[in-house]
Amino acid sequence: MEFRYAEKPIIQLINLSKVYTSSSGDVQALNDISLDIMKGEIFGIIGSSGAGKSTLVRTINLLERPTEGTVLVDGQDLMALSEQGLRHARQETGMIFQQFNLLMQRTTLGNVLFPLEIAGMPRAEAKARAKELLSLVGLEDKAKAYPAQLSGGQKQRVAIARALATNPKVLLCDEATSALDPTTTRSILALLRDINRRLGITIVIITHEMSVIEEICHRVAIIDQSRIAEVGRVEDIFSNPSTDAARRLVYPDGKQIDSFIGTRCCRIVFDGSSSYDPVIAGMILECKATVNILYADMKDIDGKAFGQLILQLPEDRTLADKCIGYLRSYGLSVEEVSRDVV
Repeated sequence: MEFRYAEKPIIQLINLSKVYTSSSGDVQALNDISLDIMKGEIFGIIGSSGAGKSTLVRTINLLERPTEGTVLVDGQDLMALSEQGLRHARQETGMIFQQFNLLMQRTTLGNVLFPLEIAGMPRAEAKARAKELLSLVGLEDKAKAYPAQLSGGQKQRVAIARALATNPKVLLCDEATSALDPTTTRSILALLRDINRRLGITIVIITHEMSVIEEICHRVAIIDQSRIAEVGRVEDIFSNPSTDAARRLVYPDGKQIDSFIGTRCCRIVFDGSSSYDPVIAGMILECKATVNILYADMKDIDGKAFGQLILQLPEDRTLADKCIGYLRSYGLSVEEVSRDVV
């Protein structure tokens, strides 16, 4: 997914730590985390259960106050603000949750109106704004419906409209699609992408699902055991994860090659510049060679192929060299791997 980074981050987390103290002892939820999130990007934070990702996202608006460290949002140090100043700053950071958190006794329109009422916006202006937001999320015909009358996807659309009510600069999404089926998840992610493109709002996605990251995010941070293990562009981490934590998430089934059949094998890394099916088919036809696919883990990210493929090459050295040359002529990253490579 193409994205031009802003020159300056809108969110800066600097040496952030969070320790929970209880009668049974201290628990380190976050450990010395530093992270920059750029203005206008869709940034993903992913990790396994208990890794600290939900605690991390809640420190961005100080719903969780860090034990140590600094939180800067648009250059403002949230830790230094008074309670009144913090309430004002939070209006510029919207948040949506896994369980929607709608007010069941209020209509759809009433739920979107709620933050505007708290902000003191005049009633007529607030109502016009709420209707505009319901139209933005595709629910203008559900203004008088109550949450109990809505599907899960519709409830999340109301929650998104409510989060956008005060014109926030940042939208935090804490496992926002975890309670939804795959089809509804895709529709909500498409809505978030559209909001990002149309309004320029920075979106931070917290999830444990790699499919969500690859569908919508520009960059991703992998959190593991309360620390940031790896940060980078989504396509870079998918094509070449450099840490064990990243590899566990990119290859959740623990796929690996136990043994190689032939004496020469090659690993091909796809970085989004090519589709692997035509290239491999073309190689077989052009080189008149038979190869075995020993391992493949490919993902489609924004219509491009990312991942890796491992081929057993022909035993004939000249023919094997010809295959490698053909693949490299397409700009692919090709390296020979030996029998003992896992």
